[in-house]
Amino acid sequence: MKRIIFELMALGLFLGVTGRAKADYDFTTIDPPGAALSQARGINASDQIVGFYRETTGGPTHGFLLSGDKYTMVEPPGSTSNVAQAINDLGDIVGSYVDEDGVRHGFLLSEDSYTTLDPPGSTDTLAFGINDLGEIVGAFYDAAGRRHGFLLSEGKYSMLDPPGSSKTLAGAINDSGQIVGYYDDAGGTTHGFLLCEGKYATLRDVPGATLTAAWGINDSGEIVGWYDDAGSTTHGFLLSEDEDKYTTLDVPDSTLSVNFKINDLGEIVGFYRDQDGTSHGFLATPKK
Repeated sequence: MKRIIFELMALGLFLGVTGRAKADYDFTTIDPPGAALSQARGINASDQIVGFYRETTGGPTHGFLLSGDKYTMVEPPGSTSNVAQAINDLGDIVGSYVDEDGVRHGFLLSEDSYTTLDPPGSTDTLAFGINDLGEIVGAFYDAAGRRHGFLLSEGKYSMLDPPGSSKTLAGAINDSGQIVGYYDDAGGTTHGFLLCEGKYATLRDVPGATLTAAWGINDSGEIVGWYDDAGSTTHGFLLSEDEDKYTTLDVPDSTLSVNFKINDLGEIVGFYRDQDGTSHGFLATPKK
């Protein structure tokens, strides 16, 4: 099925958008204690959730791990601001932090030990995804200020840039090595992409959207992300492996919804803005 969905994407055969899937999910707000705003960025099969929050609007960001009903801080030593972006089924966490000199680095937290992640030649690094094999994807800026995606596998960094891209971000990698993310073309339009077996495929844009960004993929090949409609409203989407169309997935009564990651149970995390403009993390659980 994964091979089939890749070939469909490569041919640009993803058609249409289904209706919103509010009724098919139960939504839970994720707000660490004391948070003025928050976002949930990653989830594994054990329902461990990572993300970040701010205690004051405009203040530094703090990474967090939510395991059961317990929140734990995720803060690399020497960081002044940080974000936890993804967690695999082994409990390894990746993200980014800002050091005391104002430089941003990627990080890996594994077995209570932090490792800094910086591709060669990078001036600014963000790690966004990790699979159960320990392969990590993200984005970095080079000395010229251009943004590239990257893959870190077996200690080696590889640059990820779909053909025709002017800047790229790799958001997630599954255990089959499939990578999703998004890139800007020469005209500045944002498109989602899938990298499978060394071949790039541009995801067909959500019909009527001005921006389509893929960010998460699970081992079944289900993809999540977000798009902007013609009225500049941002919606989350789900692209299922057994359908050749997008499903809009918005938190009820939100003014904006963004989906970041999906686990192998089909649970989705992201963030939404309420009617007062405050950002909250969320967990969307498929109804049984």
